[in-house]
Amino acid sequence: MENGAVYGPTTEEDLGPGRGARRGLASCFSLGRLQLRRLVLKVLQLLLSLLAFVCEEVVSQCTLCGGLYFFEFVSCSAFLLSLLILIVYCTPVYEQVDSTKVKQSDFYITMGTGCVFLLASIIFVSTHDRTKAEMAATVFGFLASIMFLSDVVIMFSERRQESQMRKPEATRRAGALTEPLNA
Repeated sequence: MENGAVYGPTTEEDLGPGRGARRGLASCFSLGRLQLRRLVLKVLQLLLSLLAFVCEEVVSQCTLCGGLYFFEFVSCSAFLLSLLILIVYCTPVYEQVDSTKVKQSDFYITMGTGCVFLLASIIFVSTHDRTKAEMAATVFGFLASIMFLSDVVIMFSERRQESQMRKPEATRRAGALTEPLNA
């Protein structure tokens, strides 16, 4: 016991910083919960809404500022909401919450954000002073709203496919309940 023989077989060799299990913050992130196309859409939503917000912030003066202020609010909110959803999908928080509730929240948040972002972009296009920063902001706003709405279409089609997969099982059960017992 004094020579360490008891502890020898159970200890593992230190593989160094570059090898072995993931360490630090990398061990908290998982990109495998989303399909690649959905992950790309989520990252594009995040980046395009951030770019729209930054371009809008560069605008130094405006004639009709209502559209600018609405676009500012929506683009910032879209960035923060898309960041929140991406964090939920990529961290252990996803395992703490029911996955169907996360997917349902993602669907409604993404749909609402896409529709309001599209509306804000249309309003901003109709009220801006045609400076380069404003035009860039509206382009990024329209692109971001397209990414949000295309993500909604993908989520809707996935939900529909899942319900179609479950439908034959439900009809079998319903058929068994309507058949007479003595048949």
